[in-house]
Amino acid sequence: MYMPTLKDITDKMSAPSKADRALVEKAYTFVAEAHKDHKRFSGEPYLVHLVETVKGLAELGMSAKTVAAGLLHDSIEDVGVTPEQITAEFGKEICFLVEGVTKLGRYKYRGAERHRESLRKLLVATGQDARVLIIKLMDRLHNMRTLEHVPAEKRQRIALETLEIYAAIAHRLGMGVVRRELEDRAFEYAYPEDHATIKKLVAERSTSTFERLDRMARTLRRELAKNGLTKFHTDYRVKGLWSLSQKLKRKQGDIDKVYDIAALRVVVQSVEDCYRALGLAHNLWQPLPNKIKDYIAFPKPNGYQGLHTTVFVGDGGIVEIQIRTEDMHKEAQYGIAAHVAYKEGTTISGGGQSSFDWIKSLLPSFSKGSKENKKETETTDSTPRPTQSRYGGPAAPEWLAELGEEADDPEFEKTLKTDIFTHRVFIFTPKGDVVDLPSGCTPLDFAYAIHSDICDKVFAAKVNGKLVPLDTTLHNGDIVEIQTKKSARPTKKWLDFTKTTLARRHIRLALEREEKSS
Repeated sequence: MYMPTLKDITDKMSAPSKADRALVEKAYTFVAEAHKDHKRFSGEPYLVHLVETVKGLAELGMSAKTVAAGLLHDSIEDVGVTPEQITAEFGKEICFLVEGVTKLGRYKYRGAERHRESLRKLLVATGQDARVLIIKLMDRLHNMRTLEHVPAEKRQRIALETLEIYAAIAHRLGMGVVRRELEDRAFEYAYPEDHATIKKLVAERSTSTFERLDRMARTLRRELAKNGLTKFHTDYRVKGLWSLSQKLKRKQGDIDKVYDIAALRVVVQSVEDCYRALGLAHNLWQPLPNKIKDYIAFPKPNGYQGLHTTVFVGDGGIVEIQIRTEDMHKEAQYGIAAHVAYKEGTTISGGGQSSFDWIKSLLPSFSKGSKENKKETETTDSTPRPTQSRYGGPAAPEWLAELGEEADDPEFEKTLKTDIFTHRVFIFTPKGDVVDLPSGCTPLDFAYAIHSDICDKVFAAKVNGKLVPLDTTLHNGDIVEIQTKKSARPTKKWLDFTKTTLARRHIRLALEREEKSS
């Protein structure tokens, strides 16, 4: 029987210091003793799960403290270790992380009717430090890898919980590698018949698809090299089975309308090289109209950047090409984890350090507002909130913490999926600050995300320099200016078209105050 060792962990860590090794060894010895009589459903020692979880954390570049917390994450819940004991042995910071993960493990998915309470616990527990959620995601990932050993009656519940909650949040945090594996492993158990159908469909197309991609890659490499681009590499990206199943639903089941089952990926050195490579690709193959997506100029809400184009190839096929830099590629795979690792003073294996400013793109922008007209009309401004956690690690994104604060809203369950699990758009202030909002949002949703205190006085909005109705649907890249007037007041009609929990809550509170004062 496999028995994990300390070396299994330290070999995955990025240049650990003597002190780092000592801390991880101490945590390893502690949990090996605490869990010595604890077995998993597979019959393996529980220590296997703990080590596999933190190997994932180490591969992400997490610090020794986060790795130690990952080893200890089940100590309170499963073997009766007290927070006081953990604090005494490992300090307050590690105890804080362990307690956060423990809170996440105390609820179970019970269907839509129980979502409100379980998600409230999730959001509140992770709202202070992103590392808590990263540990939990790696814990869940290993559990999904061994789900076959769990009693059959529990597998579907765990799989649905993974799809509905953990995979969705991994996606919002930009952790593409984790998200895809969680989705595909959960898909098999949550919807086994659909999974088998999609798996067969992909298998039938794999050979011809990869042959086409291989030919395209050779052609593109020659074209790039001929034009002076020498530092690059290409590979293939096969769409996850769950992601494909969802896209097929949007395409009414027509597989021929899904052009990105597999995509050719090109990784270059700089942003300039990205655009050069795009132009050279279009010299080789004709792009489809309206299928060129510039996620460098307009990143996705989870921080993803890159250029996507869909082209006609000589054999009649249609193929998606993705172009990104090395840093963009790393962030597409690891998302927030790459930046937490950077903040903690380490890096993802093989990668350089990229700007921590990326994390700001995850945050709804908030500010105290600025009065550009001190008389009747005011224009709002935005400044992101700090991203510092209690113990100095990066805080979870504000959208997550904000939802924890709003969890008592009577419409929480209804609006939660709008706030987290739907497509998001980037909206800009006149000064260029970015506000992350759900698709279908209006200028009022934007206004309350900027500054909820003065937005009860909204009377007009400009989108891209033009006055528009307050119920206008905003689109990615719109520049919005909100104008307020002291005499303006919210109306019940606002509730008919606002989308976000935050906006609706503040509108109702304002209406209640008006009613009491009249």
